[in-house]
Amino acid sequence: MDYVSALVPPVVMAVFFIGLIRVIVKTQGGANKAKEDAAVDAALARAERARQASASGKTEA
Repeated sequence: MDYVSALVPPVVMAVFFIGLIRVIVKTQGGANKAKEDAAVDAALARAERARQASASGKTEA
């Protein structure tokens, strides 16, 4: 029975890992995908503007 007790933890972890991957894949997209994409695009645009502003501020000084 030692082999059973040795195999149970990896099997349990594998089952939970597969479940986690399934949840992640299922939650990709859906109704909120456009809203999430818009939020990411807005954040990237703000970061790009800040980078350009800091770069232009260094060349003028």
